[in-house]
Amino acid sequence: VQLVESGGGLVQPGGSLRLSCAASGFSFSTYVMSWYRQAPGKERELVAAISSVGGTTNYADSVKGRFSISRDNAKNTGYLQMNSLKPEDTAVYYCNARKLYAGEVWGQGTLVTVSS
Repeated sequence: VQLVESGGGLVQPGGSLRLSCAASGFSFSTYVMSWYRQAPGKERELVAAISSVGGTTNYADSVKGRFSISRDNAKNTGYLQMNSLKPEDTAVYYCNARKLYAGEVWGQGTLVTVSS
C-alpha cells in the first residue's frame, strides 16, 4: 500500500509544475485524494481535494484559480497542476488518499521550490 509523488523541483515565479501521485496496493478509485503541503516552519495544510470519481473538487483559497487537481483512476494516478507559482508556494507537497472506515495513505512528499 503506497503513494509515490513525483514532479517537484525548482521553478521560477510565474512558472508551472505538474505533480503526480501514483497509487498501488489498494483500490485507489474508491478513495478521496488530496494534496497537502508543508512549508518550512509551518503546519501542513490542505491544498486541494477530489472525490473518488472526480466529480467534486475543493481548493484552498490561496491556490484557487491557479492550481487544478485531477485523477485518472484507470492509471491509479492523481495530479496537481500548478500554474502562476509564487514563492509562497514553496513547500513539500504530499499526496493523501482516504476512505471512510478504511483509513488513509500518505506519500513521502515532493519538494517544490519557487525562486528566481
